[in-house]
Amino acid sequence: MVNIPKLKHTDSGNFFLIAGPCAIEGRDMALQIAERLVKLADKLQIPYIFKGSYRKANRTKLNSFTGIGDLTALKILKEVGETFDVPTVTDFHEAHEAAMAAEYVDVLQIPAFLCRQTDMLTAAAQTGKVVNIKKGQFMSGESMGFAVEKVQSVNPAAPIFLTDRGNSFGYGDLVVDYRNLPAMQAHGVPVVMDCTHSLQQPNQTSGVTGGKPALIATIAKAAIAVGADGLFIETHPNPAEAKSDGANMLALDQLEGLLERLLKIRQAIR
Repeated sequence: MVNIPKLKHTDSGNFFLIAGPCAIEGRDMALQIAERLVKLADKLQIPYIFKGSYRKANRTKLNSFTGIGDLTALKILKEVGETFDVPTVTDFHEAHEAAMAAEYVDVLQIPAFLCRQTDMLTAAAQTGKVVNIKKGQFMSGESMGFAVEKVQSVNPAAPIFLTDRGNSFGYGDLVVDYRNLPAMQAHGVPVVMDCTHSLQQPNQTSGVTGGKPALIATIAKAAIAVGADGLFIETHPNPAEAKSDGANMLALDQLEGLLERLLKIRQAIR
């Protein structure tokens, strides 16, 4: 496991969890979700990182929700981290935003569509923060080694992990090739399975991305069985009312039961 400030329960032997809302919709909701997740992680002894996007730059329609304001959302992320003493992660979208986001969070995330962007990767490395690189839907696990090399070329000691989120299958679906998990682990970094975005159904004619949340448990269980180091799960008290990616998020009250089942699988393969 990479060295992440404030990450707890690292000696438990459990997988680590990156979880939270797709986007920061407001202070109260972010704190409410974080409180639930921190209590759950402490109960189950799971290393936990709070996730929330300060802005959603990649949206299907022009009028789709993009955020509540960059600095407003980043300050909420910082408050979550300080209030609950947990690390936080957010994605950024252009190289010049890396330094800004790094002032508020512990982990910088490279979005999947941008995982080949050299200036994004090197900008993240320059901040000295932990870097999570999401595997592009068009990339193999083996090819993600070049993204790792780009970060390490600037900061050889940079803490890095790679996150799989499926591969494009036709125009409007994704499939998960679990061979990519050990392929990315071969690069010498922890590997995460994004259990929610891998179930997206993008490019719908309605202009709203679809999803198959009923299969989140299936994706998660298979990932743990294969040996994933961590899981990425977007969650919301009421996904139907979420302002971004509600079609593939897990309802918050379903997370505890799922994690309990996943811990049993983890224990069985150790």
